[in-house]
Amino acid sequence: MIVEQLAHILDQLGAEWVLYVLMVLSIASVAIVIERLIFLQRNKVPVGQLQGDLLKALDSGREAAEKVLTPYSGMEAQVALSGVREMHRGAAATEEVMAARQAVERLRYDRFLGFLGSLGANAPFIGLLGTVIGIMGAFADLQLSMGGAAADANRTQAIMGSISEALVATAVGLFVAIPAVWAYNQLKGSIKVAQGNTAALGSIVLAHVKSEGADAEPDKG
Repeated sequence: MIVEQLAHILDQLGAEWVLYVLMVLSIASVAIVIERLIFLQRNKVPVGQLQGDLLKALDSGREAAEKVLTPYSGMEAQVALSGVREMHRGAAATEEVMAARQAVERLRYDRFLGFLGSLGANAPFIGLLGTVIGIMGAFADLQLSMGGAAADANRTQAIMGSISEALVATAVGLFVAIPAVWAYNQLKGSIKVAQGNTAALGSIVLAHVKSEGADAEPDKG
């Protein structure tokens, strides 16, 4: 009884609404990808050039190093800048401060990526739901038509047409999921590159702090 009621409700709803849901999700994913690409471009840091500039600036003092890093808003520069500002506290404190800042920056870089990952994983299932609902409706129509005087060929043609339409939902689900997964992996790769560059600049700051500390230690013996 419950199964029949649920089947009737799903048959009344149809599978068309699933396609609309997938279209909305697809538009949202495209908007997120564009926003993230613009974000990465705006926060791009020329690490290769900045490494040399930072090394020279650190020899001139903290203010010079800050001046080199301040113009950039990317993770790499901001983490290094936080370390430069705390160099007077020693290597251990500097490292902790940079680790904390990197965790905050990572949240900023990972924004909306969870949505892309979830969409890539679940869009095929949403499409499959539409296909299942469509096939259920097709068999329900077949059951009703069998009570009339329609020819077997006509019934077969009708059921095959309904199933073909139902399979569109699965195809659309895959069409939405594949670009979302690709974009998710590409954006994650860009973030990993930024983290590697962040570690490189952070190491330069730490190396300077440690060398300053070693020079400040009195000779033993």
